[in-house]
Amino acid sequence: MVVLDEADEMLDMGFLEEVEQILPHIGKNRQISMFSATINSTVKKLAKEFLKDPVVIEVTNQRDHVEKIEHQIVLVDEDKKSELLSYLIGSRNISQALVFVNRKLEADDLVKNLNLDGLKASCIHGDVRQSSRALALRKFKEKELRVLVCTDIAARGIDIENLPCVINFALPETINDFTHRVGRTARYKSSGNSLLFLSKSESEFLSLCESKNISIKKININ
Repeated sequence: MVVLDEADEMLDMGFLEEVEQILPHIGKNRQISMFSATINSTVKKLAKEFLKDPVVIEVTNQRDHVEKIEHQIVLVDEDKKSELLSYLIGSRNISQALVFVNRKLEADDLVKNLNLDGLKASCIHGDVRQSSRALALRKFKEKELRVLVCTDIAARGIDIENLPCVINFALPETINDFTHRVGRTARYKSSGNSLLFLSKSESEFLSLCESKNISIKKININ
């Protein structure tokens, strides 16, 4: 049996060649299961190449998650994002916030600032040991931590019951990444909130969201 998990992310990271090298050593009579949060053209191509008469099982439609989430956007200068994050979590009394960034160093720096502001926080990313990731996630689930900062690769598969808020501190690279991030909230028929921090130069992302029928409300912070 072969399991190709997080197929979309695996392909984005350039591991197709490794998959092609491994499969011939397993034998022709094999059962392949492929899991992916998003089914783009590259994933479809991979499925066509490696799967024979596959049965497609779709757990839920991505759009269902989006419709249960209240999306809000804040236009903010890049150097004010950290200050704004602490302010919003405190002023809105957000009990738990999953915060997404794009870089490992950014995650480390943000956690330091949050803790200095009195918000218990930790982070998970590719340079954090698995045991430390598991500990941080457990503490976050048990509400010993108020904020968990993570990169996309580390956040894959995170499942937190009744998570109230997801914050995109950094702009995701694609609309699919955005959908996956905000899908950490509003799970199991619950509702949730999503905050997106955008600098003025990133405002074109709004048009992309609108093209995918994602309604985002702008809010002003005085």
